[in-house]
Amino acid sequence: MTVRLDKPWIPLTQAHVAQLAGHLGVYQLADAAGAIVYIGVAGGHSLFGLKGALTEVLQAPPAGATQFRYEVTMAYHTRYLELLEAYRYDHDHLPVGNIDIDARHLGRLRLG
Repeated sequence: MTVRLDKPWIPLTQAHVAQLAGHLGVYQLADAAGAIVYIGVAGGHSLFGLKGALTEVLQAPPAGATQFRYEVTMAYHTRYLELLEAYRYDHDHLPVGNIDIDARHLGRLRLG
């Protein structure tokens, strides 16, 4: 398995999100050009897992997000941190939509 998530992008629409199951995992959001604008997690406190998390995103997509991709994993916390760190390594900053994370404390990040 590669560290970076390289699955194809899916349009961020109600119809596509409705097809998801309630699994735990991680997801990325991108703008129309395919640039990652947010990295998120559907963990143990997420109501309805990925489906619920992305349904919430549909209400107010961050930073112009128009598409998503996801990965089902029980190791969602570790995978979330891996994706954030890989993005920061590649771009020297976090995605523009991840304004709730202080990159200086990324290695010690805890999920609610």
